Amino acid sequence: MQRFWKQLGKQPAKGRRRWVYVPYDQLSARIGPLAQGEAKELGIVLVESPWKAGQRPYHRQKLALVLANQRHFALEQAERGVAVRYVVHDGPYRDALASVQSELGALECMEPAERELREDLAPLVKSGALKYLPHEGWLTTREQFVAGAGESAPWRMDAFYREVRRTSGVLMEKGKPVGGKWSFDTENRRAWKGDPPAPQPPRFEPDAITREVGELVESRFASHPGRLDLESLPTTQADADKLWCWALARCLPHFGPFEDAMSTRSSGLFHTRIAPLLNLHRLLPRDVVRDAVASKLELASKEGFVRQVLGWREFVRHVHRETDGFRTLAPDARPSHLGAHRPLPAAFWGERPSGLACLDSVVADVWREGWTHHIPRLMVLANLATLLDLEPREVADWFWVAYTDAYDWVVEPNVLAMGMYAVGGLMTTKPYVSGAAYLDRMGDFCKGCRFDPKVDCPITPLYWAFLARHGERLGQSARMDMPLRSAAKRTAAQRSRDQRVFERTSEALAAGREVPPAS
Repeated sequence: MQRFWKQLGKQPAKGRRRWVYVPYDQLSARIGPLAQGEAKELGIVLVESPWKAGQRPYHRQKLALVLANQRHFALEQAERGVAVRYVVHDGPYRDALASVQSELGALECMEPAERELREDLAPLVKSGALKYLPHEGWLTTREQFVAGAGESAPWRMDAFYREVRRTSGVLMEKGKPVGGKWSFDTENRRAWKGDPPAPQPPRFEPDAITREVGELVESRFASHPGRLDLESLPTTQADADKLWCWALARCLPHFGPFEDAMSTRSSGLFHTRIAPLLNLHRLLPRDVVRDAVASKLELASKEGFVRQVLGWREFVRHVHRETDGFRTLAPDARPSHLGAHRPLPAAFWGERPSGLACLDSVVADVWREGWTHHIPRLMVLANLATLLDLEPREVADWFWVAYTDAYDWVVEPNVLAMGMYAVGGLMTTKPYVSGAAYLDRMGDFCKGCRFDPKVDCPITPLYWAFLARHGERLGQSARMDMPLRSAAKRTAAQRSRDQRVFERTSEALAAGREVPPAS
């Protein structure tokens, strides 16, 4: 860290300042205590914990993103006159803060988004050494959640989203939604055939601080998976602003119609790639929503983006908080409504190819970039995990370490609830599963696959076998009536073949072999 310490320089004596602990995912001076008062009256404490980084095999790209942004944030605040205490502590955050607090006095902190960090800091809060303030990065309150979605489950995002639109006035006109509809989701389902061209993400020149972080990750965390690509990482506030300008100008004009499309030619298509920075608060949700609404975007793209940030992102955070990370359903946070229990196969780690081009392509994207947009996450990774009865907690933990934007409050609802239906109808009306036809229609994976989606691809039999195994529980959802009626029409021979394909596929993946054709 020599380059970082040299640039940080000698910090002001503690003096009479307001001291604020800034968690690793609150890296903004435009909200909370850092947006109040003069810089010379403020002091911040930042903690870098190799212990935390080693708790899971986090993607090296994720580690570099968080560490480089935190170090740059420290330098940015020091430059404007804020006193900075940067603590490197190889242990829990509470221990690092306890030693600093004994010198500086009681610390303030916007309440952490992550349940895991709140649990770590709980003893300090209980003793009064750390005082929580409201987290000003969120766009909605619990009162809005309850007013829209209800006091208790089942909760539905569309009801919450309408309430938030009404009370915030976003995309509203004379009390009605602009364009006459709350959602344009049904219009945002076009496959991408190559036109318009997908934009190339911007590259960033790593400075000395970012390169130093890269060296740390490559040495101390060499055993962690994933490719480290420093030039793809926005690590300064200027980098974050550059990425958002690119996203607004190059991605969002075509985002709406192609929101659900997938392609081997572009892992992101017209998705903005800003989620990692939103979750670190290098970009603020309020700002990107404001900019998108004020833009000249087509309404379908504008509303689709607003729904992701103001709607879904806020909704999953509330659900996670209301259920204590789903511990109200399963004390060990391992819900499995459908009784899925099979271990995650090596194909997800990129160690052994599955032979399914869709899965192998998306897995390769993940370990190359630490990111894919939400449809490959939902309709390739989570879909196949659900069809194969993989253990939901293992899948959620895999997403947690593999994706640069994954934290407990966002990854657990998206995987355990939406992706794998492991909490039943708590926040979704049905499992999001499909056969090969959907993947062939919305992506181009099948063109490079050794399987034909209409002849011998195992995914369609896996889909029918899934419906057969779990039909009784799935029948509780009205939205599953049509698929279940179709499944009931399959002949005994077809059902026998479906189950055989499920067993052979599961056995092959568990053994690290490529999946055999459906037969």
